Amino acid sequence: MYENKFSQWQSWRRRHELDALEFPGVYVLARTALTLSGRPFSWRKEVIYVGMTNAASGLKSRLRQFDNTIIGKSGHGGADRVRYKFPNYKGLVNRLYVAVAPFRCDPVSNLPEDLRQMGEVVKFEYSCLAQYVEKFGVLPEFNNKKKSPKYSLTFGRSSKKRLMLRLQIR
Repeated sequence: MYENKFSQWQSWRRRHELDALEFPGVYVLARTALTLSGRPFSWRKEVIYVGMTNAASGLKSRLRQFDNTIIGKSGHGGADRVRYKFPNYKGLVNRLYVAVAPFRCDPVSNLPEDLRQMGEVVKFEYSCLAQYVEKFGVLPEFNNKKKSPKYSLTFGRSSKKRLMLRLQIR
């Protein structure tokens, strides 16, 4: 059921080639040495994160936020947790794959059918997380907020503190 809603796996560097990124939806990230590009989506233990967006700018924008955060900017909580464990951007993206499940609707509309569809996006994300837990017994690593610290709240924060102290000393 879930597998049929997702695109094929695509390498992170070529994510912009996925269809229907202008719509809200759910996305799944996997990190693996295997080549997943072009393979049908399936739940695998290498899945590291499940996310969603109902933003007017769609999946394309949310994936860009994720990318910006793993590069070193801010804007995406899950990506901030990924960055904590994988601070080397090039090393990470060489093994990162994404699959998307777009939901065709107008996220700025107040029409009942669009509102229902946006509700389905949220429901589908939680259903995907439940499916993953049923299959593997745990959440994807970076969906587990208790066990997966954020870079910005650890290294990032201490770096900012050190910089502030240096500026105050001068």
